[in-house]
Amino acid sequence: MTFASAQPVTDGERALVELAEHTIDSSTDAVPGQDGIHTMGAAVRVADGRIFAGVNLYHFTGVPCAETVALAAARAAGATEPTHIVAVGNHGRGVKSPCGKDRQIFADLYPLMRVIIDSPDGLVSVLAGELLPAGYDHRAEQR
Repeated sequence: MTFASAQPVTDGERALVELAEHTIDSSTDAVPGQDGIHTMGAAVRVADGRIFAGVNLYHFTGVPCAETVALAAARAAGATEPTHIVAVGNHGRGVKSPCGKDRQIFADLYPLMRVIIDSPDGLVSVLAGELLPAGYDHRAEQR
């Protein structure tokens, strides 16, 4: 899929990837090739430059994804404007694309946030609102 807003990642965005990798690799509970409770890490940068990290918490009843945990950590610290986000898999599995639930959250709350994803041309960042074409528009439904 092609995204009109796709840009090659910057050094600052690569630093987010590295933080997410360090976060999950230092806190995963799964050995390579096995499932675990904590297998994904995320990092988010906010408008004032601060960076926050999170890991997922897998449970069969539903999972707080690493991205939503990182966004919540940022908000708990008083940050209100996330500008960039990335998620990675444990054990060097690399950058992972956000799931549908996260895409909907991003589209509803932070459509101008840049999301780092893997593409055939390598890592790129795209606008969050572009990840869910023709998606459900929560704000429009509230009118």
